[in-house]
Amino acid sequence: MRPSFCLLLLCALLASCDQLGIESTASVAARKDADGKAIGGACRHAGRAIEDCYSLNKRSDKAAVYAGWREMNEYMRDNQLEPVLPVLATGGAAGLPAREEPVAQAPLKPRPKVH
Repeated sequence: MRPSFCLLLLCALLASCDQLGIESTASVAARKDADGKAIGGACRHAGRAIEDCYSLNKRSDKAAVYAGWREMNEYMRDNQLEPVLPVLATGGAAGLPAREEPVAQAPLKPRPKVH
């Protein structure tokens, strides 16, 4: 009776791994796939080419990104939606709106020497 109790306890512990916060490989793969599809869909909705999307998201799975991009492309074509152009600068700081023209900076004055 003792070995069967240990086996039952071991099965119960292994079944509760998800409750402990340990992710299985299947759930990690599903999450990465969903993230890639979301990235691809967002890139297409923003009017980005798939190659730009790949270069901006190098760590994402390319197959999932392409699947999301393609799904959003079909959805936008079927519903006659126009891309929403990004407001933020692609190479600048996040959270700052893109500027149309560069701002001229005042020349720096040398500081006086302190003795």
